[in-house]
Amino acid sequence: MTSTPTGGMSRRGLLKSAGLGAAALGTMPLLSACGGLKGSSSSAADVLRIGYVSPQTGPLASFAAADNFIVSTIQDAVAKGLTIGGKKRKFEIVVKDTQSDPNRATEVTRALINDGVDLIVGSSTPDTTNPVADQCEANGVPNVTTIAPWEAWFHGRNGKEGEGFKYTTLFFFGMEQFADCFFPMWDRIGVSNKNVAALWPNDTDANAFRNGLGPMMKSKGWNPIDGGAYEDGASDFTAQITKFKNSGAELFTCTPIPPDFQTFWKQAQQQGFHPKLATVAKVMLFPTEAEALGKLSNNIATDIWWSPQHPYKSVLDGTTAKQLADNYATKTGKQWTQALGSIYSLFEIAIQAFKDADDPKDKDEVAKNLREMKINCMSGDLDFTNGPEPGIAIQHPVGGQWRPGKKFPWDVVIVDNTPNPAVPVGGDLEPTNA
Repeated sequence: MTSTPTGGMSRRGLLKSAGLGAAALGTMPLLSACGGLKGSSSSAADVLRIGYVSPQTGPLASFAAADNFIVSTIQDAVAKGLTIGGKKRKFEIVVKDTQSDPNRATEVTRALINDGVDLIVGSSTPDTTNPVADQCEANGVPNVTTIAPWEAWFHGRNGKEGEGFKYTTLFFFGMEQFADCFFPMWDRIGVSNKNVAALWPNDTDANAFRNGLGPMMKSKGWNPIDGGAYEDGASDFTAQITKFKNSGAELFTCTPIPPDFQTFWKQAQQQGFHPKLATVAKVMLFPTEAEALGKLSNNIATDIWWSPQHPYKSVLDGTTAKQLADNYATKTGKQWTQALGSIYSLFEIAIQAFKDADDPKDKDEVAKNLREMKINCMSGDLDFTNGPEPGIAIQHPVGGQWRPGKKFPWDVVIVDNTPNPAVPVGGDLEPTNA
């Protein structure tokens, strides 16, 4: 797979003409107490400032575990600056923590805007992506976010069909892609009935599943058994478990916050709800969650949109997905997480939007570049002009299951690549509760 930036220049040509290089950011810790990365002797016109917003603490913190590494890696990839708009530009990345709180996401995004950043990127669930995008749209600041179902991002922000937004864009996937990922595994596992237990809370993410995936399930003959729209932070799931058991459902799917899933799954095991296959979303995406559940993680299936096995590479320096994962393990001692690819690509896309601009300080021009971008990068082929709505680029996740690992306690095995045959299968699909 070639890596050709927007505009048709080859990666080799990009490196030769640009002279890759990184931010003048000093030596302070990447995620400092004040949440920022600063330190440049260049004039303001010569520095392009990117704000990054993510849930580095709180119940969604597993999504941001790779933030330090990625910001450092991007700094290294652009260490000497880039010639953009006829000038040599350096980069400054200002990092903000939402603390997993949508209200704080709004606050820190406003702070970035008031601080004069040129573009804002953000990651991880609608609790982050939506308030960040709303503030950027209202204030005319270019923005790209990821790791949120597109329906929750678009409809949750009252997007106009066929029109989209002027300043805010997203790459990830939606209900159709979840169906493409989960349904083949449901078909293959072999169940005695079509009932599917669904744990969907009352939040933007889960309501997108309830209103989107639910009807898709019915159209394919599956019967969602909705456990009810409970509030995040619940501690007793007896009512839902009883309903699921009474339905005889042998399949299970869900979209809770990670702590709630851990509570539910432990109670389900204690109360005798043992679905033949669990295909979960929003949870069990990262190794820390598998480690927290221990042996109860075995063969839980989830959507995998990025892994070391994906045949993708960086548009900045040609680093492959496997090399990025290996570098992360070497430098941090930690296991790869699929957020690595997504967060990396936020910065690839941001930098490319600047590069495509005659004046990278012109926010309208940069926002237009985001909406019109086609890029082959660490997250694969992304086309923001050909999504379900303008400014949305779609990825295609494959099915993976958690199993005991060799180097680390738990690892993901790709067991179904129906939606994306370019990703190699590494093992057979197995029952979650064998």
